[in-house]
This record gives sequence, C-alpha cells and structure tokens, in this order.
Amino acid sequence: VEAVDEVTMVPRFVESDRIQASALVVSEYSEDYSHWNAKMSLGNWLRKSGVPGVAGVDTRELTKIIRERGTMLARIKMDEIEPESPWVDPNQRNLVAEVATHGVRTFGPENDQTVPHLVIVDCGMKYNQLRSFLRRGLRVSVVPWDFNFADDIQYDGLFISNGPGDPQMAATTVNSLRKCLDGEKPIFGICLGHQLMALAGGFKTYKLKYGNRGHNQPCIDEFSGRCYITSQNHGFAVDASRPNCPPGWKPFFTNANDQTNEGLVHLSKPFFSVQFHPEACSGPHDTEYLFDLFMRLLDNSKIGVLDSLPITSLLMAKQDTVVKRVKKVILLGSGGLSIGQAGEFDYSGSQAIKALKEEGIRTVLINPNIATVQTSKGMADKVYFLPVTPDNVVKVAKNEKPDGILLTFGGQTALNCGIELHRQGIFKEMNIEVLGTPIEAILDTEYRDRFNQRLSEIDEPYAQSKACCTMEEVEDAGKTIGFPVILRAALALGGLGSGFADDM
Repeated sequence: VEAVDEVTMVPRFVESDRIQASALVVSEYSEDYSHWNAKMSLGNWLRKSGVPGVAGVDTRELTKIIRERGTMLARIKMDEIEPESPWVDPNQRNLVAEVATHGVRTFGPENDQTVPHLVIVDCGMKYNQLRSFLRRGLRVSVVPWDFNFADDIQYDGLFISNGPGDPQMAATTVNSLRKCLDGEKPIFGICLGHQLMALAGGFKTYKLKYGNRGHNQPCIDEFSGRCYITSQNHGFAVDASRPNCPPGWKPFFTNANDQTNEGLVHLSKPFFSVQFHPEACSGPHDTEYLFDLFMRLLDNSKIGVLDSLPITSLLMAKQDTVVKRVKKVILLGSGGLSIGQAGEFDYSGSQAIKALKEEGIRTVLINPNIATVQTSKGMADKVYFLPVTPDNVVKVAKNEKPDGILLTFGGQTALNCGIELHRQGIFKEMNIEVLGTPIEAILDTEYRDRFNQRLSEIDEPYAQSKACCTMEEVEDAGKTIGFPVILRAALALGGLGSGFADDM
C-alpha cells in the first residue's frame, strides 16, 4: 500500500498513479531487492502493471546508436516467429489525453477563502508539483487538460503541469490559455506547461533530435547570469530566438549545452514558465525558489495587487540576494597523514581547487601534508603547511581575508575545526561564508541525537543507539535496545574492537 504524505495527503514515494513507460529495457536485472520501503520486486511491479520488461540487452550499444541517429521509434519483439506489428509513432497520438486526470479534484484547506486558490491544469502532472504547492498552504483544484479553466472556474493563480508528447496536440489547453493570457492572474508552467504557454503567447515549438534528459542539464538565468543544474525530460523545445520572440516576452533560462530555450517570462504581467523540473523529487533543488516566486505573485493576486511590482523586478531582486561573487576561498585539508593514506580527501580536495580556479576564485589551502596532490605546485594559489586547528585558521583568515571557506574536504579534522570556529562565532565575526554543506547540516550528521531527531521529523526509521562508559551501562543498553546489537569501540581506527553480540 502506497504511503500517503501526512501534510499533502498525496502519495509519498511515487510520482504518478501508475507506471507511465510503455516498456523497460535494462542491461542487468537482479531478482533480489533490499530497499527498506520495497513491497515487491521491480519485475513483479511491472507484471502487476502490465508493462513488459527485458534484461540482458547491451544498453550501452543502444545508447551509442541513439546518440548518433537521434530519438528513434522502438519496439520489443519476442521472437522471430512473432508476426510483424505496425510501427506506432506516439507523437501522432494525444498522449496528454491518455495520461491526464478525467475529473476535478480538490486539495488543501477547502473552506478557507483567505488562502489563495490555485488551479492546476493536469497534462500528466508529477505528484511532486502538487506536493510543492500544498506544502505552501494553498487551496488547489486539479482540472483535466481539456477543462474550460478560462471561463468555468475562479482562481487566484494558474499552473500548467508537465506532460508527454507534442505540445501542439493539446490545442484545447492552448486555446484556454490564450484567453487567460489576456488577463492579469499569475500563471506558471513547467515542461510541457512551458511549451503550451509559449504556443498560447505566440511562440512556435519544434522537435529536438535527441531531447534533453537527466539530472545534470545546465541552464543560464538570463537575468543574473547564474548557471543552475536542472532535471529535464523533454523531446520538444520552444523557438525563442530574437526574430521569433513575440513582443512583451523575454527568455528566462537558456540551456548552456545546446542553447535551446529553457524558460520564458512576461515583461509586464505575472506570467513565467520553465522547461526543466524545479520540483524534481530526486533533485537537484537549485531552482525550487521558483515556487516561492510564484507564491509571492499569488499573494499579490489574492489581495488585488497586480501591477505594483512586475515579475522582472522580482527576478532582479532575486539576483541581488542570491548571486554573491566569491573571490577568495580557504579550503581546509586533512590532519597529518602517512603517504598513501586518505586518498579520498586528497582527490576530492584537489578537484574542488580545480573547480574553484575554473570559476576565477582564488584558493588558499591549509594542509600540513607535503606529499599530497592538493599541496602540489600549481594547484592552490597559496598553501599554508600548518596543522588544521582553529587558531591557525584564524591567523590565515586575518591575513588572507577570504569570502568563504570549505570544511568538507579534510575529513574529521577539518569538520571538527569548522564546528569549533562556528561555536566561537569566528565565521560571523570575520564575515566568512561556509560554502557547500551548511554548518547546521554538518552538526546534524556529527551528533547522533541531532541526526535521529531530524529523521524523526520526517518520519524516517533509525536504529536505536546508546553511548556507554561501563560494562553495566553496556548490559543495560543491550536489554533496552534488544539483541542482536552492534558494539563499536570509541576512538578506534577503522572500527577496530567492534563486533556483534547476539545475547548477554
């Protein structure tokens, strides 16, 4: 039984009410499954859903073919004697009509008229889009793609969801959207919703040779110049080139790889859209702020303030608060090492230095180890061969005056040093920003009680544990926790002295 999110009352771990893929092809498949939340194997889930799957295929070779020839039609043929079936191009079908909801559904505080009312047009919506709005306390009505939302429902804001296929197949949605664009109510679109808004606004769409897929698509914010890493899955794009951009609109984001359009914004009305998925459940979450931007537009719409602050002004304000130019960074190395030890710290730290230098950021390394890649000539701009201690970091910081500091590339020594500097208020006093993993996240993971508390807040299970100093305390802990238990000796390298106990 699928768990339900207690806040949103939406299924918690899936993005749709069924498997949407026509088939699954994998290189290798294991019959065994071990995920803590699994109720059945992948094969059984596919079988239950009536979706075919095939394993033992050279998927790397398939990838090479698609890479050279572009997106292709495909089918699974069971054997040579099976009769040939006709090729079917899914883009010739209205896929939106096949996957969208068929009725109107309501969520959130239904009777609270003080809360903004959002209408979501479901074109194949991912559940996390709905979750993202419900977590922000909205009243939500989800309507089908062909619902006359321009005339038959009152709302404070409109959201057009993602969905499959050619956007021109959803002409009914485009026609309703075109009426809404004549109004002043905020509108936000994601993925297919972006393409449908574009068509309604006078843009054209076209099919990409490959499509953009995956969790690492870089997109440039045209207002700030900042690059965001985004999650995408689409085969069509909007033509927003200068001669084809209708008056009143401006590109919002551009894909840094292929220069395709990744978002649009209206220059005077509260309308914007993005091609990527800011709500992607597995991340990245760099662009989730777009939901908060839309919330501000909704709040203004609810109280009738529509033209006091154009969306472009909000985006420029976002630029001022988000983009802070870092010019110099201190990176903390590890404690004293023997040659060959802790290669992961050396590798990750050296890669961090390279990445910072590529961005034009000066790097200052504190590392007492001479025989490492990090401390090699030509890596960091300046190296201090000093033990990684709070006193030494303060001395270096006073001399170098850095904008930021990285604490997570030197193992426990660097983490402990960073925690102590935080406790002393040094970072705040010297106006040094902790980059990468926030200090609060470090504290949460360093202290088991805090970590368990965070897990409890999101209803995640965790193993019971107890710190003991005497044999009596160990015996009491075993009785309280229950056998078997794992005993781990404190301050032991590599878990030496640890083991399992099945009984007293």
